[in-house]
Amino acid sequence: MDIILYLLNLIQYQNKQICWLIHFICRYIPLKQWAFDDSHSPKYQKFKIDQLPKIISYKQEWNWIDLISYYQSRYHKTIRPVFRHGDCDIPTSCHCPSCDAPVDYLMWNDGKKKSQVLCKVCQTHFSPTKDNRFSKTTVLKCPHCSHNLEHKKDRKHFIVHKCVNPKCPYYLHNLKKVDKKHLCEDYGKSNYKLHYIYREFTVDFFRMDLNSIPKNASSLKFNKFDSHTMSLCLTFHVNLGLSLRKTKQALNDLYCIDISHQSIANYCKSAAMCIKPFVDHYDYGTGNVFTADETYIKIRGVKAYIWFIMDAAKRSIIGYQVSDNRGVGPCILAMRMAFRNLKELPSHFKFIADGYSAYPLAAQQFFYELKDPFKFNITQVIGLTNDDAVSKEFRPYKQMIERLNRTYKASYRPTNGFDNIDGANYDLALWVAYYNFLRPHKHTNNRVLNDVKLLRSAENMPGKWQLLIFLGQQTILKTQNQATA
Repeated sequence: MDIILYLLNLIQYQNKQICWLIHFICRYIPLKQWAFDDSHSPKYQKFKIDQLPKIISYKQEWNWIDLISYYQSRYHKTIRPVFRHGDCDIPTSCHCPSCDAPVDYLMWNDGKKKSQVLCKVCQTHFSPTKDNRFSKTTVLKCPHCSHNLEHKKDRKHFIVHKCVNPKCPYYLHNLKKVDKKHLCEDYGKSNYKLHYIYREFTVDFFRMDLNSIPKNASSLKFNKFDSHTMSLCLTFHVNLGLSLRKTKQALNDLYCIDISHQSIANYCKSAAMCIKPFVDHYDYGTGNVFTADETYIKIRGVKAYIWFIMDAAKRSIIGYQVSDNRGVGPCILAMRMAFRNLKELPSHFKFIADGYSAYPLAAQQFFYELKDPFKFNITQVIGLTNDDAVSKEFRPYKQMIERLNRTYKASYRPTNGFDNIDGANYDLALWVAYYNFLRPHKHTNNRVLNDVKLLRSAENMPGKWQLLIFLGQQTILKTQNQATA
């Protein structure tokens, strides 16, 4: 018996030591994604996207006629209109917000106050003049405490809803992480994101057209010059990165072609209009790892943004967007372009980005709109040093997209910014076409990323630009035939 007791005590002691070690590892030793989870710091809570709220719908599929019929068949009970001793002083336009019963089945429920109406059919209480719980078809509730979310702020593309329940477990959990010094200050807690927040978008980015092109592009009918001159303009301007005026000078010095810089810009816009559908609808045969980033440009001296999404395996640009803001809308549009040829995400799919909160918010909207086939998480590589396991593993993917940004900036720099957003759009469309189909890459042993059989037949770069315009025209015709079929 002494031996058995000794062994039991030993097992209990070992169990305590194991529990202590597990607790120590979970708290102090980062394991994969745990180390990345906002670095366990409440200061990074602002960059964290909360889960979707509970949506409670008050819309009924039945009405008062169906309910009366049900009572008759189920209970053999006939619901008759209200018997009144005098004239009805309830407005004739008043209907039950729950079952839509007319005023004949409505009565006052609070005597002489006449502030609350009772429906005889469904027994619903409501106010005939004030807003009631039925004034909204849906109500948003906090997923942690089921408290109604309050409308806090209106932004350009979304509405901010917030849970203000002081006993919300999500709020109390975050409050424990706040620095004690800040709790003593008047607005110390404002430095942290403590409450549950949901952004309700007022713009449907999943219904927006992705095939937008410059409206003022010229036609391909040549009066003074020909298609060869146009392809020379594209070669000098896009391939060699010359500005419009330097392209004009090069054509005049080398080929004695006297053309204005505005004509070159019009040729580029027309080429972009033709080439962009082919580039956007091309099936790149993507892998299971995407990486994304955004960089800024200048439009009339004001910051605008370029969004890139790259296939990490083939290094092709599969999604891009120009925007005048850094919101989640352009991020969703770029993702839609990247997922255009996918019916569902590949297995073991990874989406690599930086710590910007627009990416997880866009991923959340994809799940909300397209459900399980497009449910994915964003792996965010934060900072410039590999301080955690996630950064060590996924840093090379982040460096790929940063290298792409520098490559684009090298071609953008001679422009000294754009005059309008249409100019930025056509310039980006042409550069992406050049990067994906015409530019030799060290990654592919100085070959192009996407080998198109028709482009091989061209002996020089101007000829390849003409064939690329031809492929774009064929894509436009195919799209038009599918739309009319």
